[in-house]
Amino acid sequence: MRLSTRIGSALLLPLLLAGCLLVPGKFSSSLTIHGDRTFAFTYKGELIASEPAAGAADAMPDATASPDNAADAESKALDKAAKLKEREEKNRAIATALSRERGYRSVSYRGNGIFDVDYAIEGILTTNFIFPFNSDAEAMLPFIAVEARKDGTVRMRAPAFGRSAGQSATAPSLPMMNDPSDRAEGSFTLVTDAEIIAQNQEAGARSVGSNKIMVWTVGKIKQDAPTAVLKMRN
Repeated sequence: MRLSTRIGSALLLPLLLAGCLLVPGKFSSSLTIHGDRTFAFTYKGELIASEPAAGAADAMPDATASPDNAADAESKALDKAAKLKEREEKNRAIATALSRERGYRSVSYRGNGIFDVDYAIEGILTTNFIFPFNSDAEAMLPFIAVEARKDGTVRMRAPAFGRSAGQSATAPSLPMMNDPSDRAEGSFTLVTDAEIIAQNQEAGARSVGSNKIMVWTVGKIKQDAPTAVLKMRN
């Protein structure tokens, strides 16, 4: 594992242990970035709540457990039911927190950790933009990150829509969790009239008027996470 990956894991792990992780499900998403730094982003589809620490905790052997003890089995069942109820209440609270955030046109909690969202926002890239992030909902791992750089370029990465560079198709991206793109299924479209310095869409960009369009298909066959570097006009 590269040093940058280890550092990223170390920084994110306490956040992951503290709350849930939102990952993409079935979705359609688009990002438009103009050379004058105006942008528009949309995400319509599923957000899925995942609790990466839960699997590891459940896998730990219980030295006091007695499989033949009926009382112990009943206690475990009640504990499991209580945790499920607590998780569902937390997810409903996450839906409420997200619905208060600018950009969410609609948020509904379907149950079983699945949210249906319709998100759209416009702005100017004078600073970085990430989605999703909400401190109340404890949603800490961005699906997409747009970095406005001092050299006049903008870098876009969508880490949840594919595996990270150098990561194998089966390797987990962080300790105690699966690749966040495991359940992602849909498409991500980047539209720009800026100069494209670099991008990793195999088919390249197609021109439509003054714009260049790149479409990444996200699904069972893992591709590298969508990435592009654009040169702004100002």
